[in-house]
Amino acid sequence: MSETTSDRVTAAVLIIGDEILSGRTQDTNLRDIARYLGVLGIDLAEARTVPDVMEEIVAALNALRARYDYVITTGGIGPTHDDITADAVAAAFGVELVEHPEIIAMMEARFGDQLNAARRRMARVPVGGDLVKNPVQGPPGFTIGNVFVLAGVPQIMRGMLEDVGPRLRGGRPTVSRTVRVEGSGEGALAAPLEAVAKAHPGMSLGSYPFFTPDGYGSNLVLRGRDPDEVAAVVGELIAALAEAGIGGAREVEA
Repeated sequence: MSETTSDRVTAAVLIIGDEILSGRTQDTNLRDIARYLGVLGIDLAEARTVPDVMEEIVAALNALRARYDYVITTGGIGPTHDDITADAVAAAFGVELVEHPEIIAMMEARFGDQLNAARRRMARVPVGGDLVKNPVQGPPGFTIGNVFVLAGVPQIMRGMLEDVGPRLRGGRPTVSRTVRVEGSGEGALAAPLEAVAKAHPGMSLGSYPFFTPDGYGSNLVLRGRDPDEVAAVVGELIAALAEAGIGGAREVEA
């Protein structure tokens, strides 16, 4: 069962592909999905990257779909022998994998007599699954249960996300505010930041150091679901920093 509260909706991303783990391909999908979900008020709570190995994909998928409200997978739905995401999803749900007539019709219209066995692999969908539209090119993705299976190519994945969004139950959006501190390292900031964080366990407080030709410091980012509380804690944090002898802290645009 999902670890949720009435105002928190959670998701996980499962990135599939040897090319990501080898470093040959740089993943940008995680960033784009996180931003997309954030606008909907959905917390991206976990991300995993697994190789093109059936057992690894099935194990990760079953763990994530049991723990979170939604799971989005990327990669492994192409025409080659190592594109086994559809097979793994069907195995995880214990259902058969069949050619979807709508996808076959799309492919016949596009490829005609060039619709070979490799391309037909991309028409396979687990029994009980629904299609996720692909507005860019190629066949659709699919969804089954709380899992959404999307392409690994970033442009195509982003297009598919537009069809996923309306199907998700949104949560209460997170509010974010940033306090900038210049001329102090994280060591000096640790104690006042920890004190404020402990006083507000329902909020997230993070420290992100920066180094520029003009100096160094940290951006302290406060995140929470109650705008009034977040605003109040900004003032509380600046006061705690001043009390610790750290002056010049100020709120800035994120």
